[in-house]
Amino acid sequence: MNILNVFVIIPVLTVLSIMLVKDSRSVRITAAAGMSLQLIAAAVLAILFFVQRKAGMTEEFLFQSDITWFKSLNIHYAIGVDSIAVWMICLTSLVVFAGIFASWVVEHLSREFFISLITLATGVFGFFISLDLFTMFLFYELAVIPMYLLIGIWGSGPKEYSAMKLTLMLMGGSALLVVGLLGLYFYSASAGPVTFNLLELSKISFPIGMQRFFFPFLFVGFGILGALFPLHTWSPDGHSSAPTAVSMLHAGVLMKLGGYGCLRVAMFLLPEAANEMAWIFLVLTTISVVYGAFGAIWQKDLKYINAYSSVSHCGLVLFALLMMTKTSINGAVIQMISHGLMTALFFALIGMIYGRTHSRIVPDMGGLMNVIPFLGVAYVIAGLASLGLPGLSGFVAEMTIFVGSFEHTDTFRRVITIIATLSIVITAVYILRVVGQLLLGPVRQKEYLEFPDARWYERLSVVALILPIAIIGLYPAFLSNSLTDAIGPIVARLTSLF
Repeated sequence: MNILNVFVIIPVLTVLSIMLVKDSRSVRITAAAGMSLQLIAAAVLAILFFVQRKAGMTEEFLFQSDITWFKSLNIHYAIGVDSIAVWMICLTSLVVFAGIFASWVVEHLSREFFISLITLATGVFGFFISLDLFTMFLFYELAVIPMYLLIGIWGSGPKEYSAMKLTLMLMGGSALLVVGLLGLYFYSASAGPVTFNLLELSKISFPIGMQRFFFPFLFVGFGILGALFPLHTWSPDGHSSAPTAVSMLHAGVLMKLGGYGCLRVAMFLLPEAANEMAWIFLVLTTISVVYGAFGAIWQKDLKYINAYSSVSHCGLVLFALLMMTKTSINGAVIQMISHGLMTALFFALIGMIYGRTHSRIVPDMGGLMNVIPFLGVAYVIAGLASLGLPGLSGFVAEMTIFVGSFEHTDTFRRVITIIATLSIVITAVYILRVVGQLLLGPVRQKEYLEFPDARWYERLSVVALILPIAIIGLYPAFLSNSLTDAIGPIVARLTSLF
């Protein structure tokens, strides 16, 4: 049995087990047990993958398996992973694990909540292991659709509006993807039988006219999920209304499907069009980076602040991919991992603070470090990682991106990189201001003095996310070096056209 199938089987078995238990406590324990097993499986996968790489396995994708699904249409259940996919699977496993414990107190329809949450995670895992684009798209849809229920039922504020807006905009992106994927599928007939297989499609030299037509469908389709300007507006509203664990998965994992799809499908398969149109999307992503940071400055709601911050940081991912250097793409992948960890940590902490204060408005709070020191220190660590403090993962990711972007001698790319670096200063402004207003000074509300500090399940969730942020920040070489085998072929394909 292929180990990659485990990442679909375990969530499915967990969901079935949750259906059989009777009370909410058993539901939580079952969900935690299943996702703990999934986290262990991710660690085993990473060890096996890098052991095989060290032993000399040179195939671009390892653990490949191919089962015919619809023979008449040549659609297969084809799976395999490279180092990028392995790290994305590890990130997803960790964020889902932390999200389960961050949602430990959910009582309202807890069975349905955890079933929907794990179903969403199943779609994400399936997306990252898929090599057949049809199968990848099915898992993509499976990851998106449960968001409507999770926000609409368990969310807060204008949750119906936010859930509908998020779903409609992402479904719009899905419609664009259908057009792009069908274009690849039918044009593949020029080199043999029609196919959705990523590896087979990568061997085909598509005509430039076809690339120019279909590249925007694929890049924008995936880019919407990566908060590409001006199609990013679903993200702040979705984040602000989503329950804690859903915000964690939404920003920490789901938005990474956008960056991964842009790189692995749009740019890798249609490199000539990617080179020609890069300047257009570089302008849009630079707007995302700077606008998202400025947008966060003007927000007073903690979730909206982090949501606009995510627009900025995910904009950096797409920005770095479009620079198309080995260093910048390496930085983009590190940024996906780093942002996934720190934004999941942010949303977990915001949920824990809201559970005590019943408010997310920064001016209404203050002095919380005196009352909940563990959560306060964790929030400071998340903030310092976001603004790029050396020793934490955010610094490694952003420096790698900007160094890689400056490798170009092209004046336009260097100027636009300088503009993007403004986000560093802007991020420092809103992070330090929020930390000061939220945590420091005297306690403003007397009832806050009665708040308990972090409980055991909250500490477990927080520590699980802080540790990798620190490890990547202190020793980034292990992550950066492990990505070389996956990024090399992509860069070679893109830069051969410069």
